[in-house]
Amino acid sequence: MYAEDKILIGCNETEKVFLLPKLANRHGLIAGATGTGKTVTLKVLAESFSDLGVPVFLADMKGDISGLAKIGSPNEIISKNVEAFSLNDMGFNFHEYPVEFWDLFGDKGLPVRITLSEMGPQLLSKILNLSEAQSGVLNIVFRVADEESLLIIDIKDLKSMINHVVENKDKYEGEYGAIAVKSANTILRSLITLEDQGGNAFFGQPALELNDFIQLDDNGKGVINILDAQKLSLSPELYSTFLLWMLTNLYQTLPEVGDMDKPKFVFFFDEAHLLFDDMSPEFAKKIEQVVRLIRSKGVGLYFISQSPADIPDDILAQLGNRVQHALHAYTPKDQKAVKVAAETFRPNPNFDTAEVISNLGIGEALVSVLDETGAPSVVEKVNIVPPQSYIGAIDDNLRSQLIDISEFKSKYWEAIDGESAYELLLNKIDSNPNVESEVPQVDKQIIEEVKVQNKEQSEAQNNQPAFGLGDILGTVLGGQQPANGKKAKKSPQQKMVEKAATQAMNTAAREVTKGIMRGIFGQMK
Repeated sequence: MYAEDKILIGCNETEKVFLLPKLANRHGLIAGATGTGKTVTLKVLAESFSDLGVPVFLADMKGDISGLAKIGSPNEIISKNVEAFSLNDMGFNFHEYPVEFWDLFGDKGLPVRITLSEMGPQLLSKILNLSEAQSGVLNIVFRVADEESLLIIDIKDLKSMINHVVENKDKYEGEYGAIAVKSANTILRSLITLEDQGGNAFFGQPALELNDFIQLDDNGKGVINILDAQKLSLSPELYSTFLLWMLTNLYQTLPEVGDMDKPKFVFFFDEAHLLFDDMSPEFAKKIEQVVRLIRSKGVGLYFISQSPADIPDDILAQLGNRVQHALHAYTPKDQKAVKVAAETFRPNPNFDTAEVISNLGIGEALVSVLDETGAPSVVEKVNIVPPQSYIGAIDDNLRSQLIDISEFKSKYWEAIDGESAYELLLNKIDSNPNVESEVPQVDKQIIEEVKVQNKEQSEAQNNQPAFGLGDILGTVLGGQQPANGKKAKKSPQQKMVEKAATQAMNTAAREVTKGIMRGIFGQMK
């Protein structure tokens, strides 16, 4: 709850615990066992940042965070806490929040797409669970694509590039090293699995621009971007790698801003343990570097998991603002987790931290935040303040209405398949019939399908009224009108070409591959 120019997290009989906006980009942790109140805490913080004028990104693993888009309503527990802690006097009132819904699969939100060139070989290797040798081959494929200006936009582009590199391995091995056909085949099989998980919908264009997440509404409230992750959670590698891509992309693209009165953007990592499971030390070190430095870009990171033990120590040490819900000490492993959680807090002489963690009720938590000097405060046991938005999931009708009125729907809703590596390599095959005999049978079938589609499109175009290239460019670049002065109504074909032309220009600007630089995880910079 945003009150007194601060973020009120929780209250007890004598204390109110506030998070200072200027220290909110010192990152944070929300931990606790399932069913102890982590989701409510997440919603309260997201609401507070929105009221503060800070855009937010979070993942909705169960669908219940969508209630941020709907006005809240009182119940017995909420009314009791509002009265007990005089929250009405501090401005508590039920209302909805500005929300954008996103979905990697385009089912319950605006489609989220990125290009494989932007993802880069290192993060893609993580999704595909590749070995070191297989990752090496993938790196060569991306390097060849960069050198030869062959954009790898989607999965069919990557398949074509792998086939191209293998077929010409004698040409490339002298410069890049051995190219194992067995490793290439393993990558191709892994890509089929990725397609089955929805990769064809995720990798493509129009690609997501992260600046579209950093928006305010007309009233100056931060927009809360909710990624529906109910289906995505079934593909944990894809989920965790997408979040890592977002994190590193923000780090690489946002300018340095130094110390600010409030964060520029806040990023919540739900199910944070998925980010670090089976992660190599080298990979973890790079993430630790990003977490350490991204606060100077004005970004606050909040990790949500069952136990602080799920977070690597080097990263945990950077999380200054902490909310710990109950942990159950049923087993020796559980008892160790409780001890680790207790040791992350500055002790309160009034109680035993480890004992309290094991006995917290639903909605209760231990909270410690950074004070004015940047030092962690003494831990306090509090009741988390109630959210002002609806508790629970919204219905599909309201969700659809909010998606329909989004200003980004026209930008992201329809996929675009522009010219990239697949089409360019296909043109080479068409111009040299002898090359086609070397293409694997699975790709021959794809090639034949594309040829049939091209033939059908050509026949359809011949039945349409003719219009010239000048008309298209005039419309795209300057809104050209016919000689009679009346605005010409655009045919569906013209609209399609205009959209493709615009996307082509964006692609050229975003992904020009000559003299390319790749960032911390091999992403395009």
